Amino acid sequence: MAKAGQGPRSSVWLVDEGRRGGRRGGQPSGLDRERITEATVRLLDAEGLAKFSMRRLAAELNVTAMSVYWYVDTKDQLLELALDAVYGELRPPDPEAAGEDWREQLRTLARENRALLVRHPWLSPLAGTYLNIGPHSLAFSRAVQGVMRRSGLPVHRLTGAISTVFQFVYGYGTIEGHLFARAAGSGMSPDEYFQDSMNAVAESPDTAPDVIAESRAIMSARGGDTVAEMLDRDFEFALDLLIAGIEAMIDRG
Repeated sequence: MAKAGQGPRSSVWLVDEGRRGGRRGGQPSGLDRERITEATVRLLDAEGLAKFSMRRLAAELNVTAMSVYWYVDTKDQLLELALDAVYGELRPPDPEAAGEDWREQLRTLARENRALLVRHPWLSPLAGTYLNIGPHSLAFSRAVQGVMRRSGLPVHRLTGAISTVFQFVYGYGTIEGHLFARAAGSGMSPDEYFQDSMNAVAESPDTAPDVIAESRAIMSARGGDTVAEMLDRDFEFALDLLIAGIEAMIDRG
């Protein structure tokens, strides 16, 4: 059961229009929602979601915590604003652009979304928590729907196809972002972290040698000189598989 104040209707995008820009009268000078949201994104990128607090944000802005509450009612509302702000970094293709192939446009959308998840590792848990009905999130959703409509799938199959592609992207980008964050936290590059992990697993007495040998053979066959290259190859191939599946369903009518 949802706690009071945490249901869908508590979304920052569903509050009174008059409240969205902050409470009227007596606002702390030099503050506005845009500046507060930008500082929130910076802190989340630098320190992660677990360490974020209204007090920490207030210190970053050099104001009191109560000053921030002139502009949002809750921490959840502020996190919603940050979530939508980073969706504004996406540059989706125009679904109506003449001569554009829907497959390439879908690939562009998937790549952009993946990169966003990797760039902001805190995004994925928030995307699964809030409604995502801010203007930037909705613009991205409209672009995705527009591209998928051009594929030729019947309308009642569109949501299934969209879920197939973008739930894959969500999972892939989330795991990739966590990998890079763990590497950075250990003071290693992604390549060093990966090699150190493989060596540690290989040296473990509980690890079956044939499993490690098979894994190394598969990774060698995959190709790529760096972790980033290996991840890119896997992502692109998986995306090709998904698009081929959509094409097969279109052919089946």
